[in-house]
Amino acid sequence: MGVPLRSGNVRKPNETMRLIITTFAGVVFGFFLGVSFPTLSLTKMNLPSSLFPSIDLTYIEDKYSGLSTQTLLNALNSLKANKVVPAPSYRDNETKIWIPTNPRGAERLPPGIVASESDLYLRRLWGQPSEDLTIKPKYLVTFTVGYNQKNNIDAAVKKFSENFTIVLFHYDGLTTEWEEFEWSKRVIHVSARKQTKWWYAKRFLHPDIVAPYEYIFMWDEDLGVEHFDAEEYIKLVRKHGLEISQPGLDPNSGGLTWAMTRKRNNTEVHKNTEERPGWCTDPHLPPCAAFVEIMATVFSRDAWQCVWHMIQNDLVHGWGLDFSLRKCVEPPHEKIGVVDAQWILHQGVPSLGNQGQTEGGKAPWEGVRERCRREWTMFQDRMTSAEKAYYEAMGLNPFNRTAR
Repeated sequence: MGVPLRSGNVRKPNETMRLIITTFAGVVFGFFLGVSFPTLSLTKMNLPSSLFPSIDLTYIEDKYSGLSTQTLLNALNSLKANKVVPAPSYRDNETKIWIPTNPRGAERLPPGIVASESDLYLRRLWGQPSEDLTIKPKYLVTFTVGYNQKNNIDAAVKKFSENFTIVLFHYDGLTTEWEEFEWSKRVIHVSARKQTKWWYAKRFLHPDIVAPYEYIFMWDEDLGVEHFDAEEYIKLVRKHGLEISQPGLDPNSGGLTWAMTRKRNNTEVHKNTEERPGWCTDPHLPPCAAFVEIMATVFSRDAWQCVWHMIQNDLVHGWGLDFSLRKCVEPPHEKIGVVDAQWILHQGVPSLGNQGQTEGGKAPWEGVRERCRREWTMFQDRMTSAEKAYYEAMGLNPFNRTAR
């Protein structure tokens, strides 16, 4: 008896051949379809990292660069429900601002918003900013004061018109006491106990802060101003081209040391003098020319730009500056001078000196004077060392002006 055969288990030859041909045609079609599209970089697709925290697309693209990029993309798209976020048409760094010519630290700001300079104008808390100022002062005057000299300062402040911004630096910590004067409400008060005007100047009168002011007056508190008019002084400074100046000192002034700063009669301004024998190695150098003292100095805006950088942070008395101011203008013997037609009286009150401390049996003022002399020597040494280092770096000999 024969074994019956199940016809369903036997494929007909024509069906097998049709399956082989269909599979081959699909492979060929897929190959040509893949190579006909441009290569797509997965790393340029905007795929949220939160969806694929453990997938390094760059690694995948490099490791499997032989595969169809489209095939890999289709696999990832299936995880995103077939939704692809289009990549932006620009690169991120094209939208970042970087302006090297902006002030240091502000390179990321558009130039139109950068405010690199300021002022000491007092403004309101209300209204339109453009309407705050009825007048913009053109000049600045500062006094370093103690309340004991209030009468002197009262007289001095009244010599300066509304064209001046007035700042009082208080070394004794007393500020509200000055409200007895009506003008006190219009001036700026800055208080730090037992500090000098050069300490204040270095910290509060940066050139970018005082940029709007054409001239900066830096005055002591013990100056008699009976024969002084600030507006007339400015006129004479401009007329004679002085970048650094001071009023002439009344011959009756206390502590009158230098012939250069003594007031002369029958002249508006003088720029040189004759000193005691041996004091001047060059008639164009201090103290015979290019020299004023630091008690009542007046700086042009450009000169102050230089002088501020010369002030040392730790040398608070300013001794030695007067002999080096000439380095900030050119030619110094023409740009530095004394205004004789507007003169003052130096009273020589050692009020700040008394803010010192008794040490080793010495009076407070003695310790302050010793510090002043020490600072003078230190400043001279620093200036000499700085100049020497510069000339050596440039390969120059400052004495004979020839290259080495």
